[in-house]
Amino acid sequence: MNPQAPSNQQDEYKIKDTKPQLGERWPHGGVRGGGGWISSDRISTYDLVEQMYYLYVRVVKAKDLPTNPMTGSCDPYVVVKLGNYKGKTQHFEKRTNPEWNQVFTFSKEKIHSSILEVFVRDREMVSKDEYLGKVVFDMNEVPTRVPPDSPLAPQWYRLEDRRGHSKVKGDVMLAVWMGTQADEAFPEAWHSDAASVHGEGVFSVRSKVYVSPKLWYLRVNIIEAQDVESQDKSQLPQVLAKAQVGNQILKTKLCPNRTTNPFWNEDLVFVAAEPFEEQLVLTVENKAASKDEIVGRKSFGITHL
Repeated sequence: MNPQAPSNQQDEYKIKDTKPQLGERWPHGGVRGGGGWISSDRISTYDLVEQMYYLYVRVVKAKDLPTNPMTGSCDPYVVVKLGNYKGKTQHFEKRTNPEWNQVFTFSKEKIHSSILEVFVRDREMVSKDEYLGKVVFDMNEVPTRVPPDSPLAPQWYRLEDRRGHSKVKGDVMLAVWMGTQADEAFPEAWHSDAASVHGEGVFSVRSKVYVSPKLWYLRVNIIEAQDVESQDKSQLPQVLAKAQVGNQILKTKLCPNRTTNPFWNEDLVFVAAEPFEEQLVLTVENKAASKDEIVGRKSFGITHL
């Protein structure tokens, strides 16, 4: 730096205290940023990624379903159909008032149908075109719900016949809404996710949820070993220590001296994820002429460390 430079130029190179405007403080502990209000007690890992929209269909239950005149019973189940995508609930035997409480999701970007159809069927029906009744939804009228909005309450819908002009016996309770992957129903939902579907195709595929695990550093300080013996009694062992957590394997340096009491005093650092289901396995190995030999091994449960 030029010692003759004016003082105002010298000030340019000094450390400065900056206070960037990251957001306005909300009286209840939230922060207002460029994307809107973010409440500190409601923020989740989903707030940090791009929102993906899904159509949710919750099939709760049905009541007063008609029985088959041939068998005198009803083995009901529900088929949710959106274009080429289908989802199917489990069936119940001899029950006219079944309760499923099952959720289906359909990715918005793959929706190519203007209507959603919900069919209530009887397992005893032979023809694929037969059903007890159906409910049809116009996709343009499906509401959008984004947490922390209140969950959408399910409603009773009277089943309609094939033409959709008249009501038939039986009601089904449903909730249909458009939401994101942050919806509480997403982890439990069954997701129809196939590029193309032919005939019955692929349906009822379990949705995949990737949750950010809580990670911890696990430091293992390997100090020394005592009374190490080699299979070849004619020479002293020259050993190293190895530690393994899951697929992570770390080793100490090879002890420079041949001795029965090797000394390392090395730190090996692992990354462990809750709930710590893996074991810490410590192994002492002797560098023999033919091949390495395991002198001893000890396992530890990480949760007990």
